Amino acid sequence: MRYQFDILFCLLLLSLTSCKSYQPTLLSNEQIFSVGQVDFKQCHASTIQEVGKDSLLSAWFGGTHESNPDVCIWMSLSVNGKWQQPINVANGQLEDKRYPSWNPVLYQHPTSDSLFLYYKIGPNPREWKGYYQYSMDKGTTWSARQALPEGILGPIKNKPLTLKNGVILSPSSTESKEEIWKAHIEVSQDKGKTWTVRKINPDSPIQVIQPSVLLHKDGRIQVLCRSKENSVMTAFSKDQGKTWDDWTPTNLLNPNAATDAIQLKNGYYMIVYNPDIAGKDWWEGRTKLRVALSKDGIKWKDAMQLEDGVKGDEYSYPTLIQDSKGHIHITYTWNRKSIKHVVLK
Repeated sequence: MRYQFDILFCLLLLSLTSCKSYQPTLLSNEQIFSVGQVDFKQCHASTIQEVGKDSLLSAWFGGTHESNPDVCIWMSLSVNGKWQQPINVANGQLEDKRYPSWNPVLYQHPTSDSLFLYYKIGPNPREWKGYYQYSMDKGTTWSARQALPEGILGPIKNKPLTLKNGVILSPSSTESKEEIWKAHIEVSQDKGKTWTVRKINPDSPIQVIQPSVLLHKDGRIQVLCRSKENSVMTAFSKDQGKTWDDWTPTNLLNPNAATDAIQLKNGYYMIVYNPDIAGKDWWEGRTKLRVALSKDGIKWKDAMQLEDGVKGDEYSYPTLIQDSKGHIHITYTWNRKSIKHVVLK
């Protein structure tokens, strides 16, 4: 009897040790397209979505340079590990004037066949407006563009979180003409037909944008944000975003650059971020890109370095998902010349 107990105790200890020692491993690392393969000179702000068995869809904006009116939303399909030639799926033509397109986000509600492509159109992030298109055939064809309601921008960079009751929490933010940053959550209870806004600490002097949204076992909602505070900032809500605790810094540096975070199936939280502080110019601090893990969403530990560049390099705007097989897919801007796709397990 004692022998059986010892065996069970050892197995339990081994299981706990294995869980605590999770370390992501690299499966593949590639560019979605090569320089010269596409018509645009620069690209940025990618998104990725699983659309079927061994099939992925990624989108980004591309054109002469960010904020140029020729910037459009581009997309590529990966089938059995091979990315296809990117295609142009949306532009910023509004009546008789053309504006740049920005920050695409792919999202699909778990109980819907509609795949949504959210993006922004406007001269800059202070004046842009939210739009969307949808696909019923996993991204092969797309509906006509539709405008989101006034005051609704859509997911500003990172994916919405879908709760078990079907409620969508879409992470968003605003940048005013006075350069004031505020984060908020856009909530839909009818699969995106209508939306309400839940502000996050609107009176706080802390300036944050581009949230990722996480769900904790106790029902709390957490957001992690890009900030002007040299740290990734976080806040928690116990009532699905109606009220929020104060902004607090995590132990992750942030050089005024985008991040993304998700919860993995093994219970860990994973974030991809630039481990630096802000420089004189907004693009500084984006030469390194790391993966970090956490069990509570507050204390993070680096687990992998994706890029370790030199001055002038830019590896930024990561996004990540975990597919049905458990593989983790990360895409990010690679020197504004391509989109990098990394797969971990």
